[in-house]
Amino acid sequence: QVQLVESGGGLVQAGGSLRLSCAASGRTFSSYAMGWFRQAPGKERELVAAISWSGGSTYYADSVKGRFTISRNNAKNTSYLQMNSLKPEDTAVYLCAAKATGSFWSRRLSDYASWGQGTQVTVSS
Repeated sequence: QVQLVESGGGLVQAGGSLRLSCAASGRTFSSYAMGWFRQAPGKERELVAAISWSGGSTYYADSVKGRFTISRNNAKNTSYLQMNSLKPEDTAVYLCAAKATGSFWSRRLSDYASWGQGTQVTVSS
């Protein structure tokens, strides 16, 4: 399986931006679709964005559409989540996940083969 490590989280004011990175090692990164999830305290983990193996197709949750952009660089074994116009309700732990089979995106956590440890994003009002 692929190993994933997120970075780039932090504290930002509302309206600000952050760029999260997910570095992969192990198996061939390009054989996995990638998803970014988030989990706020007391809430379920939710899919924020996903990107296909080649990067040609993307999915966004309605709550982040137009503000977040997912991308990947297979040569660098890295996926990115650019977050703009951040809101306090975006505060959560953000996790990347790798999906090997089926559709390139799924909200079902068990469909993902590998997970990172997460990075905290805090948006102050």
